[in-house]
Amino acid sequence: MGRMPLTARSTIRVVIADDHELARVGLYRILAADTEVEVVGEASDGEQALALVESLKPDVLLLDILMPRKNGLETVRALREQIPAGRPYIIMLTTFEDRYYLEQALAIGADGYLSKDVTRQELLDALRSVLKGERVFSRSVLALMHGSHDSPRDPLPPVTLTKREEEILELVAQGLTSNEIADRLFISPRTVETHRAHLMEKLGAKNAASLVRYALMHSMFFVPHRSKDPSNT
Repeated sequence: MGRMPLTARSTIRVVIADDHELARVGLYRILAADTEVEVVGEASDGEQALALVESLKPDVLLLDILMPRKNGLETVRALREQIPAGRPYIIMLTTFEDRYYLEQALAIGADGYLSKDVTRQELLDALRSVLKGERVFSRSVLALMHGSHDSPRDPLPPVTLTKREEEILELVAQGLTSNEIADRLFISPRTVETHRAHLMEKLGAKNAASLVRYALMHSMFFVPHRSKDPSNT
Protein backbone atom coordinates (compact mmCIF):
# COMPACT_ATOMS: atom_id res chain seq x y z
CA MET A 1 0.00 0.00 0.00
CA GLY A 2 1.43 3.35 -1.02
CA ARG A 3 1.67 6.47 1.09
CA MET A 4 -1.11 8.54 -0.43
CA PRO A 5 -2.39 11.72 1.18
CA LEU A 6 -5.79 11.76 2.84
CA THR A 7 -8.33 12.83 0.23
CA ALA A 8 -11.42 10.60 0.47
CA ARG A 9 -12.37 11.59 4.02
CA SER A 10 -12.56 14.93 5.77
CA THR A 11 -11.32 13.55 9.09
CA ILE A 12 -8.13 11.86 10.29
CA ARG A 13 -9.13 8.62 12.02
CA VAL A 14 -6.89 7.92 15.02
CA VAL A 15 -6.39 5.06 17.47
CA ILE A 16 -4.70 5.92 20.77
CA ALA A 17 -2.66 3.20 22.49
CA ASP A 18 -1.39 3.98 26.00
CA ASP A 19 -1.69 1.95 29.19
CA HIS A 20 -2.30 5.07 31.31
CA GLU A 21 -5.96 6.05 31.34
CA LEU A 22 -5.23 9.70 32.14
CA ALA A 23 -2.90 9.92 29.15
CA ARG A 24 -5.57 8.45 26.86
CA VAL A 25 -8.23 10.80 28.23
CA GLY A 26 -5.96 13.79 27.76
CA LEU A 27 -5.11 12.84 24.19
CA TYR A 28 -8.75 12.14 23.39
CA ARG A 29 -9.81 15.58 24.60
CA ILE A 30 -7.06 17.29 22.64
CA LEU A 31 -7.84 15.45 19.42
CA ALA A 32 -11.63 15.46 19.73
CA ALA A 33 -11.59 19.26 19.94
CA ASP A 34 -10.32 19.39 16.35
CA THR A 35 -12.99 18.93 13.70
CA GLU A 36 -10.52 17.28 11.33
CA VAL A 37 -9.67 14.47 13.77
CA GLU A 38 -11.79 11.54 14.94
CA VAL A 39 -10.60 9.22 17.70
CA VAL A 40 -12.07 5.88 16.65
CA GLY A 41 -10.54 3.67 19.33
CA GLU A 42 -8.46 3.47 22.50
CA ALA A 43 -6.17 0.62 23.56
CA SER A 44 -4.44 0.00 26.88
CA ASP A 45 -1.93 -2.56 25.58
CA GLY A 46 -0.23 -3.69 22.40
CA GLU A 47 -2.52 -6.62 21.70
CA GLN A 48 -5.58 -4.38 21.90
CA ALA A 49 -3.89 -1.87 19.60
CA LEU A 50 -3.30 -4.52 16.94
CA ALA A 51 -6.89 -5.74 17.19
CA LEU A 52 -8.27 -2.20 16.87
CA VAL A 53 -6.09 -1.45 13.87
CA GLU A 54 -7.34 -4.59 12.15
CA SER A 55 -11.01 -3.89 12.86
CA LEU A 56 -11.15 -0.09 12.57
CA LYS A 57 -8.57 0.62 9.85
CA PRO A 58 -7.42 3.98 11.30
CA ASP A 59 -5.27 6.47 9.44
CA VAL A 60 -2.89 6.98 12.37
CA LEU A 61 -1.90 4.94 15.42
CA LEU A 62 -0.55 7.00 18.34
CA LEU A 63 1.53 4.49 20.27
CA ASP A 64 3.28 4.56 23.64
CA ILE A 65 6.40 2.43 24.18
CA LEU A 66 5.85 1.13 27.70
CA MET A 67 2.71 -1.04 27.57
CA PRO A 68 1.66 -4.52 28.73
CA ARG A 69 1.16 -7.63 26.58
CA LYS A 70 3.14 -6.08 23.73
CA ASN A 71 5.30 -3.02 24.20
CA GLY A 72 5.28 -0.30 21.58
CA LEU A 73 8.27 -1.57 19.64
CA GLU A 74 6.86 -5.09 19.49
CA THR A 75 3.54 -3.68 18.34
CA VAL A 76 5.18 -1.72 15.52
CA ARG A 77 7.10 -4.80 14.43
CA ALA A 78 3.99 -7.00 14.42
CA LEU A 79 1.97 -4.41 12.55
CA ARG A 80 4.60 -3.78 9.90
CA GLU A 81 4.89 -7.50 9.26
CA GLN A 82 1.21 -7.34 8.24
CA ILE A 83 1.22 -3.90 6.59
CA PRO A 84 4.74 -2.94 5.46
CA ALA A 85 3.86 0.66 4.58
CA GLY A 86 1.00 3.13 4.53
CA ARG A 87 -2.01 3.24 6.82
CA PRO A 88 -2.00 3.17 9.65
CA TYR A 89 0.85 5.61 9.96
CA ILE A 90 2.50 4.99 13.32
CA ILE A 91 3.61 7.82 15.58
CA MET A 92 5.39 6.92 18.79
CA LEU A 93 4.27 9.29 21.56
CA THR A 94 6.45 8.61 24.57
CA THR A 95 8.52 9.87 27.46
CA PHE A 96 11.50 7.76 26.33
CA GLU A 97 13.84 10.27 24.70
CA ASP A 98 16.61 7.80 24.06
CA ARG A 99 18.47 7.38 20.78
CA TYR A 100 18.29 3.60 21.04
CA TYR A 101 14.48 3.55 21.18
CA LEU A 102 14.28 6.19 18.47
CA GLU A 103 16.51 4.25 16.08
CA GLN A 104 14.75 0.98 16.81
CA ALA A 105 11.31 2.51 16.23
CA LEU A 106 12.31 4.02 12.90
CA ALA A 107 14.13 0.89 11.77
CA ILE A 108 11.08 -1.33 12.25
CA GLY A 109 8.61 1.00 10.59
CA ALA A 110 7.44 3.88 12.79
CA ASP A 111 6.62 7.07 10.90
CA GLY A 112 7.30 9.50 13.70
CA TYR A 113 8.60 9.90 17.23
CA LEU A 114 7.18 12.57 19.52
CA SER A 115 7.91 13.42 23.11
CA LYS A 116 4.85 13.65 25.34
CA ASP A 117 5.74 17.25 26.11
CA VAL A 118 4.62 18.39 22.64
CA THR A 119 2.00 21.09 22.44
CA ARG A 120 -1.53 20.51 21.17
CA GLN A 121 -0.70 22.28 17.92
CA GLU A 122 2.50 20.29 17.41
CA LEU A 123 0.56 17.05 17.81
CA LEU A 124 -2.13 18.11 15.35
CA ASP A 125 0.48 19.30 12.87
CA ALA A 126 2.24 15.95 13.17
CA LEU A 127 -0.96 14.07 12.32
CA ARG A 128 -1.45 16.13 9.20
CA SER A 129 2.18 15.91 8.14
CA VAL A 130 2.45 12.14 8.54
CA LEU A 131 -0.49 11.70 6.18
CA LYS A 132 1.56 13.49 3.52
CA GLY A 133 4.20 10.78 3.80
CA GLU A 134 6.49 12.86 6.03
CA ARG A 135 8.29 11.51 9.06
CA VAL A 136 7.53 13.63 12.11
CA PHE A 137 9.62 14.41 15.19
CA SER A 138 9.21 16.69 18.17
CA ARG A 139 11.81 19.39 18.71
CA SER A 140 13.45 17.56 21.61
CA VAL A 141 13.75 14.41 19.48
CA LEU A 142 15.27 16.40 16.61
CA ALA A 143 17.81 17.76 19.07
CA LEU A 144 18.62 14.19 20.11
CA MET A 145 19.02 13.13 16.47
CA HIS A 146 21.40 16.01 15.82
CA GLY A 147 23.49 15.24 18.88
CA SER A 148 22.38 18.14 21.07
CA HIS A 149 21.56 15.79 23.93
CA ASP A 150 24.12 13.79 25.81
CA SER A 151 25.02 10.54 24.06
CA PRO A 152 22.91 7.70 25.40
CA ARG A 153 24.46 5.09 27.56
CA ASP A 154 25.73 1.98 25.85
CA PRO A 155 23.05 -0.71 25.80
CA LEU A 156 23.26 -3.19 28.63
CA PRO A 157 24.71 -6.41 27.19
CA PRO A 158 22.41 -9.43 26.84
CA VAL A 159 22.83 -11.99 29.58
CA THR A 160 21.32 -15.38 30.38
CA LEU A 161 18.40 -15.21 32.79
CA THR A 162 16.52 -18.05 34.41
CA LYS A 163 12.81 -18.44 33.69
CA ARG A 164 12.03 -17.17 37.17
CA GLU A 165 14.23 -14.10 36.66
CA GLU A 166 12.44 -13.36 33.37
CA GLU A 167 9.07 -13.60 35.14
CA ILE A 168 10.20 -11.24 37.87
CA LEU A 169 11.74 -8.83 35.37
CA GLU A 170 8.40 -8.74 33.54
CA LEU A 171 6.48 -7.95 36.72
CA VAL A 172 8.99 -5.35 37.92
CA ALA A 173 8.59 -3.66 34.54
CA GLN A 174 4.82 -3.60 35.09
CA GLY A 175 5.42 -1.66 38.30
CA LEU A 176 4.52 -4.39 40.79
CA THR A 177 6.05 -4.31 44.28
CA SER A 178 7.94 -7.26 45.72
CA ASN A 179 4.91 -8.25 47.79
CA GLU A 180 2.63 -8.10 44.74
CA ILE A 181 5.10 -10.16 42.72
CA ALA A 182 5.28 -12.70 45.52
CA ASP A 183 1.49 -13.03 45.53
CA ARG A 184 1.40 -13.38 41.74
CA LEU A 185 4.09 -16.08 41.61
CA PHE A 186 3.18 -17.87 44.87
CA ILE A 187 6.60 -17.32 46.39
CA SER A 188 7.80 -15.35 49.40
CA PRO A 189 8.69 -11.62 49.25
CA ARG A 190 12.16 -12.54 50.46
CA THR A 191 12.60 -14.86 47.47
CA VAL A 192 11.51 -12.05 45.17
CA GLU A 193 14.04 -9.69 46.72
CA THR A 194 16.77 -12.31 46.22
CA HIS A 195 15.90 -12.68 42.54
CA ARG A 196 15.74 -8.91 42.12
CA ALA A 197 19.20 -8.59 43.64
CA HIS A 198 20.52 -11.23 41.23
CA LEU A 199 18.90 -9.37 38.31
CA MET A 200 20.45 -6.07 39.37
CA GLU A 201 23.87 -7.71 39.64
CA LYS A 202 23.62 -9.58 36.33
CA LEU A 203 22.41 -6.55 34.40
CA GLY A 204 24.55 -3.95 36.12
CA ALA A 205 21.33 -2.10 36.94
CA LYS A 206 21.08 0.47 39.70
CA ASN A 207 17.30 0.69 39.97
CA ALA A 208 13.99 -0.57 38.62
CA ALA A 209 14.10 1.91 35.72
CA SER A 210 17.29 0.26 34.49
CA LEU A 211 15.57 -3.11 34.60
CA VAL A 212 12.69 -1.76 32.49
CA ARG A 213 15.18 -0.33 30.02
CA TYR A 214 16.90 -3.69 29.68
CA ALA A 215 13.60 -5.48 29.10
CA LEU A 216 12.63 -3.05 26.34
CA MET A 217 16.00 -3.08 24.62
CA HIS A 218 16.15 -6.86 24.45
CA SER A 219 12.48 -7.48 23.53
CA MET A 220 11.89 -9.33 26.79
CA PHE A 221 9.10 -7.07 27.99
CA PHE A 222 5.88 -8.79 28.99
CA VAL A 223 6.86 -12.29 27.94
CA PRO A 224 3.97 -14.81 27.99
CA HIS A 225 3.09 -15.86 31.52
CA ARG A 226 4.58 -19.21 32.40
CA SER A 227 3.05 -21.73 34.76
CA LYS A 228 4.59 -22.05 38.18
CA ASP A 229 7.74 -24.17 38.12
CA PRO A 230 8.99 -25.12 41.61
CA SER A 231 12.47 -25.78 40.20
CA ASN A 232 12.85 -22.06 39.46
CA THR A 233 12.11 -20.78 42.93
